[in-house]
Amino acid sequence: MIIGFSGAGKSTLARFIANKIGTTPTHLDSLHWLPGWVENTPEIESETLQNVLNQDKWVIDGNYSKVLYDKRLELADTIIFLDFNRFLCFKRILKRYFNYKGRTREDMGKGCDEKIDFEFVSWVLHKGRKNRKKYLRRLDEAGRKYPGKQILIFKNPKQVQKFTENQCSNI
Repeated sequence: MIIGFSGAGKSTLARFIANKIGTTPTHLDSLHWLPGWVENTPEIESETLQNVLNQDKWVIDGNYSKVLYDKRLELADTIIFLDFNRFLCFKRILKRYFNYKGRTREDMGKGCDEKIDFEFVSWVLHKGRKNRKKYLRRLDEAGRKYPGKQILIFKNPKQVQKFTENQCSNI
């Protein structure tokens, strides 16, 4: 289970880990966004995601606390939180925009061409950060409730790189 801020690299890390363990990643953005940036319902997203959680192995990236969040915490053997600086995330969002401008990323819902607008910039730099303490609290609670669970909090890309080079090499 990979959570974190927009632009931190959740989908990239999910693809890497999924490839290592021989599965396909599930990107919650692709479940949430219908063509034309229309939001799906949490009920339909949960139904779809439950099928993924029933599999022997899975990698899911995305926060979406209304979509089987507690169930994902319970079932995941590893939870990764990409707790990166807002300005690094914003820089990555800009880079992503120019790389995919006019196209839909593979980790996004079909028909949702890459875009940047004021609402999204505000989300990346401010509004999306409001849940940080809640994420950390819920991870702490999950660690106490499920003591064998591996919970990793990465503060920067170098920590992720070290993880993928060392720990993921054994997957």
